[in-house]
Amino acid sequence: MMRNVLVNLALPLSIFLSGSALADSLKLTSTDIAQGQYMSAAQEFQGFGCNGSNRSPQLSWTGAPKGTEAFAVLAYDPDAPTGSGWWHWQVVNIPKTVTALASGAGDTGKQAMPADSVNIRNDYGIAGFGGACPPKGHGVHRYQFTVFALSKKLELPKEASAALTGYMVRANSLASATIEALYKRD
Repeated sequence: MMRNVLVNLALPLSIFLSGSALADSLKLTSTDIAQGQYMSAAQEFQGFGCNGSNRSPQLSWTGAPKGTEAFAVLAYDPDAPTGSGWWHWQVVNIPKTVTALASGAGDTGKQAMPADSVNIRNDYGIAGFGGACPPKGHGVHRYQFTVFALSKKLELPKEASAALTGYMVRANSLASATIEALYKRD
């Protein structure tokens, strides 16, 4: 009897302590993309047979938890036919005072990212944003744009891999919020 009482009390406590209650405080919005909706050609890559504008979407976030020291934004396609998905954008060390990125900020030639932000090389082999470019006829791909509130600025090697970056972001994440947009090429 006492064991059942302890188990029944431990479950709600473990859910509360897991951080899931805090995960809902960080919110991500965009004027360019929306949850479950198709992105426009503005977010399509320019190259690899694609002819889009290669413009990163506008992103805004609110509700960063206490202790946030920096932000990271990752854009990932889990449906790419690679066996490991496709990293479209990884930017870390966005200052904690920044709560939005303008449309096109991922173009490193425009120098529109906040000071101290670090763009990691994406799977196209370039630092900065690389838009959607799924193979023709491959169907709908999901593009997960996620903002992470980080407990500290990250110290990554200059040529950090996407896997290392993802690991360090997640290891130091206090909360995250995602918009999953769609894209396909017929």
